[in-house]
Amino acid sequence: MDTSVEAVTTDTLGRRTGPRRLRTNEEKRRIVEETLKPGASVAIVARAHGVNANLVFGWRKLYQKGLLEPNAVAPSTPLLPVKVTLPTVVPKRTYRRSPSVPPSARKLRGDSLEIDLAGGGRVRIYGKAATHILERLVEELCRR
Repeated sequence: MDTSVEAVTTDTLGRRTGPRRLRTNEEKRRIVEETLKPGASVAIVARAHGVNANLVFGWRKLYQKGLLEPNAVAPSTPLLPVKVTLPTVVPKRTYRRSPSVPPSARKLRGDSLEIDLAGGGRVRIYGKAATHILERLVEELCRR
C-alpha cells in the first residue's frame, strides 16, 4: 500500500505541473516486466501507473541492456590520467607586417578572389567587385 501523498495539479491545457515523481530502478523494472507479459499493452500499463508510455518504452530499452538491475552501473568511458602544468615559456604570436603585396592572391572559380595574408588571415571576395574597391583593399592590407 502506497502511503505517500502526491499533489497533482494541471495547467489550463490539462498537462501535469509541479514536482516530477522519481521512480526507483525497482519500480521501473516492475512496470517494464508488466509490459512484457503476453497481451499486455504498454499504453495501458503506463496509464495504470501514471506515466507516459514513451517513458516506459525508454525504460524497456534500459531493461534490455540490463541497466535496471538493482546494482546496475551505466557503462562508462575509460578515463586517462592527465597532468596539468603551467608552461615555462608562454609562446608569443607575432605577425609580420609587410609593405609589399600580400603573399598570395589567386583567382578562384568564377567571380571570386581569395587573398592569403602573411599573418595567417584570409580574405575572400565572392561575386564581381569593382576594380577601385579591390585596389583600395590591397592598399589598406599593404599598410598594415
